Amino acid sequence: MNDNRPLALVTGASSGIGYELAKQFAEHGYDLLINAEDERLDEAARHLRETGAEVRAVRADLRDPAGVDHLVASTTGLHVDVAALNAGVGRGGAFVDTDLADDLSVIDLNVASTVRLAKPLLREMVERDEGNLVFTSSVAAMMPGPFQAVYNASKSFVQSFAEALQNEVKDTGVAVTAFLPGPTDTDFFRRAGMGDTKVGSGEKDDPAQVAAQAFDAVMKGRKKAVTGSLRTKAQGIADKVLPDSAKAAAHRRMAEPGTGDDSGQR
Repeated sequence: MNDNRPLALVTGASSGIGYELAKQFAEHGYDLLINAEDERLDEAARHLRETGAEVRAVRADLRDPAGVDHLVASTTGLHVDVAALNAGVGRGGAFVDTDLADDLSVIDLNVASTVRLAKPLLREMVERDEGNLVFTSSVAAMMPGPFQAVYNASKSFVQSFAEALQNEVKDTGVAVTAFLPGPTDTDFFRRAGMGDTKVGSGEKDDPAQVAAQAFDAVMKGRKKAVTGSLRTKAQGIADKVLPDSAKAAAHRRMAEPGTGDDSGQR
């Protein structure tokens, strides 16, 4: 990689918010180390190189500890200035009906891989006394999630984890940012099997807008930012004051199977 340019690591970068976030860094003078587990990663890398950035693509499934180890090994000898831990997955449906393997897969990617990656990356940043660790949280972190119970709980973990690390490194030159998107126009709801829900078939935020606001928050050293449309920002404000029972009821109306029309799903 070019020693004269800062380096950003972005996981889940083959599409959606991760791709757009990587694009933000590339367009602002960063080289990239990008990761995803699917075949679209190479195409994403080709497009990102069109910005003039040097891009290294590391295909690895972060649900597998060996995949995390492979990605960490790929940073050997590199100076990672920003690490954006963005990879995540969800699973819709009643908890009693979903497969345990699917639920554990959500935990493996959203929680376990986040901890496994954050440990070596943050240690190295603290040693250097500089760097930015970035977490893709979610407005889902602020509410119980009927019919998406494990996903919301996993994002609550990510948000709490990020805020704890912010306090731990407050006397260092390292910054930790968590950004909280709302429903966004990505593959998330299709992969989560939520096409027939109100949230899955409804209007969603633009991932490019979400990523631009997240990048701005990182550059300004903000600890927490609700990103996306005015609708999502309003939801973030409401979630600070509404009781959990009201938030759970609202989430149920949005996420219960059969409440939406999947004809518009991409």
